Amino acid sequence: MASDELAQKLQRRLQLEESGAAVEGEVEAVKGAVEDVEERSCLTASAGAELSAKLCRRQDINEGAAQPRRAAVFNPYTEFKEFSRRQIKDMERMFRLYDSGRDGYIDLMELKLMMEKLGAPQTHLGLKNMIKEVDEDFDGKLSFREFLLIFHKAAAGELEEDSGLLTLAKLSEIDVSIEGVKGAKNFFEAKAQALSSASKFEAEIKAEQDERKREEEERKHRRAAFRELKSAFTQ
Repeated sequence: MASDELAQKLQRRLQLEESGAAVEGEVEAVKGAVEDVEERSCLTASAGAELSAKLCRRQDINEGAAQPRRAAVFNPYTEFKEFSRRQIKDMERMFRLYDSGRDGYIDLMELKLMMEKLGAPQTHLGLKNMIKEVDEDFDGKLSFREFLLIFHKAAAGELEEDSGLLTLAKLSEIDVSIEGVKGAKNFFEAKAQALSSASKFEAEIKAEQDERKREEEERKHRRAAFRELKSAFTQ
């Protein structure tokens, strides 16, 4: 009799445990479904915001309020053929000097420091206007390509006399032609007639190669002299 009662109690306990496990499983399943729905909702909202931003950007481009972004990598030697390789390298050294953040851009504060170093400090509004004149992608800072545009516009006479960019070009100590900085718009056409870009670059590349060969020969001579001196002491 006692054993039957004990068996019934055990059976009842087992049923309760199985029932509780089932309920717990159903609760976990419901929670998982809710979390899945919430996750999908967040992803949908994120994708919707990204798509909306792209559509707004496309609309601005179509209406002329923005310009398509250029590729991050470009060849300055082919795009800015009016400048020699040496001039472009000088501009690149100057750009890197003031790109203190090493992010490939000169922002407002870095431009402020540049103009102060050149002895022509600008107001906050003046600095913003300087960037605006060549800021093709409207990001509020200067890429290296946009930095080259400063000298392109200066040499082509496309900058106003009171432009901060013209002041920058004049004080940069980078020779972009005296005639161009003074505003001779036909300077580059005359230069193109006098010397083709192809022959100019070939001559510059050859000069650089000859310079490297000369330096290598000098290193060889120094090494040979050092070996002779060393052997003389070891004898």
